[in-house]
Amino acid sequence: MLDAGWDAGLRYYDTAPFYGFGLSERRVGDALRARPRHEFLLSSKVGRLLDPIARADGSEMRMGFASPMPFTPRFDYSYDGVMRSYEASLHRLGLSRIDILLVHDIGRMTHGADNDRHFRDLAEGGYRALDELRAAGDISAVGLGVNEWEVCDAAMQIGRFDCFLLAGRYTLLEQDPLDRFFPKCSEHGALIILGGAYNSGILATGTRGGGEMHYNYAPAPPAIIARTQRIEAIADRHGVTLAAAALQFPLAHPVVASVIAGVGSAGRVAETIALFQEAIPAAFWEDMKAHELIAAHTPVPRGGA
Repeated sequence: MLDAGWDAGLRYYDTAPFYGFGLSERRVGDALRARPRHEFLLSSKVGRLLDPIARADGSEMRMGFASPMPFTPRFDYSYDGVMRSYEASLHRLGLSRIDILLVHDIGRMTHGADNDRHFRDLAEGGYRALDELRAAGDISAVGLGVNEWEVCDAAMQIGRFDCFLLAGRYTLLEQDPLDRFFPKCSEHGALIILGGAYNSGILATGTRGGGEMHYNYAPAPPAIIARTQRIEAIADRHGVTLAAAALQFPLAHPVVASVIAGVGSAGRVAETIALFQEAIPAAFWEDMKAHELIAAHTPVPRGGA
């Protein structure tokens, strides 16, 4: 799958210690190690350390990962925790450099009431580690990899962040950051890497497949299903694939530098590239605005209103 992405011209790869408890980093490193290092960008994440499990069943499903490595994650946003995580990632990747280092899953969506303690660890220690690595030239950029824009906004008060990998918060279904956060990103020169353009599923599958519909990693609530159905009706009128509109929409905003789409097979790589390249008429975006599914001043892909 990674080779198929490379052959198709993809050159930005994102991973994390959490994904498969180290397995993702190993696989990404194996796929990229022989490639010319100047030809690709790589991001990984800090904020979790991996502790070994003495008796782990490698065939079991754990935390949503199939056949994970025999480790369990532990949150640590301190100076030492960030440095240890970074060094461990280099070893798992088998590479000498990570371009973008992102603080993973800081925020109330993950930590609830404990976030104050974790954010304090980041502000008083973890950020200093990131800043030192960037200043030394070991990494090129510092950011957050999260599911909520509010913690990104708060992070700007503790230091300089180059980018934010923001999952699911600027999509066809929700655009809260448009007026409340993106202007601040533009002011500070911070770019957005947009993950979760499908809102974890429903904008890829639609509502008509008969299976369970997912939104934000959970069954989609009725209001989201109804809103998706309204978007589907407009897409049908204009001959637009719902998933294509979902992937292309965020890229129209000037602070969005990239959209990450998860793929599960080599075949899905080609299908996803085709979705990015699908021609979407301006009338579709005009209709979306006319039906108040996106605000009138929302940037839309070329040719849009």
